[in-house]
Amino acid sequence: MPEGHTLHRLARLHQARYAGHPVAVSSPQGRFAAEAALLDGTVLTAAEAYGKHLFHRYDGQGVVHIHLGLYGAFTEFERPEPDPIGQVRMRIVGPTHATDLRGPNRCELLTDDEVEEITDRLGPDPLRADADPEPALRRITSSSSPIAALLMDQKVLAGVGNVYRAEVLFRHNINPMLPGKSVGRERAEQLWRDLVELMADGVERGRIDTVRPEHAPEVTGRAPRQDRHGGEVYVYRRVGSPCLLCGTTVAMRTLQGRKLYWCPQCQY
Repeated sequence: MPEGHTLHRLARLHQARYAGHPVAVSSPQGRFAAEAALLDGTVLTAAEAYGKHLFHRYDGQGVVHIHLGLYGAFTEFERPEPDPIGQVRMRIVGPTHATDLRGPNRCELLTDDEVEEITDRLGPDPLRADADPEPALRRITSSSSPIAALLMDQKVLAGVGNVYRAEVLFRHNINPMLPGKSVGRERAEQLWRDLVELMADGVERGRIDTVRPEHAPEVTGRAPRQDRHGGEVYVYRRVGSPCLLCGTTVAMRTLQGRKLYWCPQCQY
C-alpha cells in the first residue's frame, strides 16, 4: 500500500496538470460511469492529500475520494493519450496530460461534509502544513499498545506506513514493542519531527531514504540497496541481513497482520 508521501506527490502532480481547467472524466470500466458523467467537462479546482487519501475537488460537483489500497495505481500519459487498456476505473483528460486509475480500494464522489467525516477520523498528517501533532502525541503517550502499532494506526497518525514505521523507530533506537506510554513525551516529539522531515524528503525524491549521510553506501563502501522499492533503509525488508550499524541480524515478526522489521541490538 502506498505511503503518505506517494499520495502527496500525486496531489502535487494532479494539481499542476489539471487544477483550474475543465477536464474530461470517464469510466472505461463502467464502475464509476454515473459519477464520471456528472464531472465530465467541469473544472477540477484542486487536488490534495490527507494521509493515504487523495481528494480531487470539482467546481460545484463535489469531491472524488480515492484510496488506492493494496492494488490501486495511477498511470500518467502525455496527450494524445492511448486507448484505455484493462480495468480503468476513472480516466481524467486535461489540456496536456491524461491519468488512468486502476484497482483502487475507493473511488467515490462525495460531498464536502462526507469528506470532512473521513478526515475527522484521521490523525494528523506529518506532510500537511495545517497538522497539529498534539492529538497524536497525547494518544501515543497514554496508550499501552506497542509504539509500532500506534504509528501504523491511521487514527493516530495519517500517512505513516510500514517503511516509515520501521525506519523511524530504528533511527531513534526504540524497541517496536515498547508501549506508547513508555516512549515518553520527548521521544514521541522526536519521532514526529523526524517523520515530518523524512516524509517531506520522500515527496521530493519520490522514494523513501532514511539512512543518514554518514551511513550511505558511498561513505561506508557497502553495496547500494537493490530493491524494487528503491531508497536506502536501515531495517525494512532486510530480515536476515546484518544491521548497517552493529552487524546484528535484522529481525522480523508479524504485528497486526503486517511485517515488522527491527534490529534487536540497536533497538533495545
